[in-house]
Amino acid sequence: MLNKEEIAARIPHQGTMCLLERVTSWDEQGIRALATSHRDASNPLRQGGRLGSANGIEYAAQAMAVHGSLLATADAPPRQGYLTSVRSVTLHADRLDTCSGPLEIEAERLSGDGNNVLYQFALHHGGQCLLTGRAAVVLDASAL
Repeated sequence: MLNKEEIAARIPHQGTMCLLERVTSWDEQGIRALATSHRDASNPLRQGGRLGSANGIEYAAQAMAVHGSLLATADAPPRQGYLTSVRSVTLHADRLDTCSGPLEIEAERLSGDGNNVLYQFALHHGGQCLLTGRAAVVLDASAL
């Protein structure tokens, strides 16, 4: 539904830091996206030539940011969200860069109001769960 260029137009992450390849579906409750940047040797999250699975949190955070932008009204200015906490994270794999195919990213909005949102997220590859967790996002830190 959205390609990489359309995703980059909706989030502050640009260039190689825009990790998502495309959004495959979304609705008011959640979003699904695909990424292939985990295989890119120039991925800015790589350390020592590898991409650890905890970096999947950033993939999920970008999916949440795109989701928030898709839910915003057309005349509203874009709001920059801040990841304030990540909880109940379970890593089911050591690395992401060893996955040969695309990563599948899911984020589901569990609750929220005009300024605070709670998401549950998961990353999969070829039917295998790589990472799960929950994240709290504040949309306007100055309002706290």
